[in-house]
Amino acid sequence: MDKFTIIAGPCVIESRELCFEVAEVLKQLQKKHPEVRFVFKSSFDKANRSSLESFRGRGLEWGLSVLKDVKDKFGLEVLTDIHESYQAKPVSEVVDVIQIPAFLCRQTDLLLAAAGTGKEVNVKKGQFLAPWDTKNIVDKLKFGGANKIYLTERGTTFGYNNLVVDFRGLKIMRQFAPVIFDATHSVQTPGGLGKASGGQREFAYPLAKAAVSVGVDGLFFETHPDPDKALSDGPNQIPLKDFPVIVENLLKLREFIESNDI
Repeated sequence: MDKFTIIAGPCVIESRELCFEVAEVLKQLQKKHPEVRFVFKSSFDKANRSSLESFRGRGLEWGLSVLKDVKDKFGLEVLTDIHESYQAKPVSEVVDVIQIPAFLCRQTDLLLAAAGTGKEVNVKKGQFLAPWDTKNIVDKLKFGGANKIYLTERGTTFGYNNLVVDFRGLKIMRQFAPVIFDATHSVQTPGGLGKASGGQREFAYPLAKAAVSVGVDGLFFETHPDPDKALSDGPNQIPLKDFPVIVENLLKLREFIESNDI
């Protein structure tokens, strides 16, 4: 990975206005830190919501139109996830990075479809997967022709409705591909609210600091102007007003660690 990367945005594309508001914050951070790669992330569909009653998004066509607008208006690279193999081609025509959701990280056909687009591919490590098993994911993607591959740590199932981060996994996975640490999904409590997932956003920043200290190639955050009113993943999203300070502090920590060879 050429630059340290920060992937961020609202969990799901709720509206064009919301995405623009978050993208503006990322754009200002990008101007201030040209040495860092900032990538806007949001999903056009959340196919794995806990309940049928939960908001999933407004679909592929509309979602891609919003992502294209973000890219054109703010000059940001964009990332979104796919859940079906047929989505790879139309998504690749808009985004810079295709993401594979954690629950689907072993789906061979989906991985090969993403790899075949020639786009960069970011795979969320499944909550059920050992870090050394991600080598098989990377091998599948390379077989499919992918050149730039990232693995994202997002916590491991630890009993019911709970995740824990094994920081040893970051070092192990970096043997196979550059590693992104997903600070906000790692503090999720899957299905913890009955018909939706809960979360403990107060732990996202401390875990991100730990990941930077261990050594990662990038960080992933979901951020929203009003997380408590977000239509998906609100309990673990970072308030947008706090996001710039968090990023600044993490970049300072990374610079300190690297300059002091810690």
